Amino acid sequence: MQDTIQIEMEMLEKQAEWLKALAHTVRLCIARGLVGVGSCNVNKMKDCLGLPQSTVSQHLQVLRYAGIVKGEKDGTVVNYMIADDRVKELIKILDSK
Repeated sequence: MQDTIQIEMEMLEKQAEWLKALAHTVRLCIARGLVGVGSCNVNKMKDCLGLPQSTVSQHLQVLRYAGIVKGEKDGTVVNYMIADDRVKELIKILDSK
């Protein structure tokens, strides 16, 4: 019984950390944008968000660490995309009225 509770608590902690990564306006905006366009690089994101590249990169680092986005290199440019389909479902739920 104790082992089951411990496993459930660890799972809930991972889920809470995943949600915390999305629980920021800029990061949620990045995720929503990537769901809409498929992939994007930091320069396009910074222009769209009106934020410095360093700020966007910091938010992307949080999302990457949480496994929410992944980056693929195309020469010197990294294109980011959603790495976890649960994000797409969550965005659909949040966007539904």
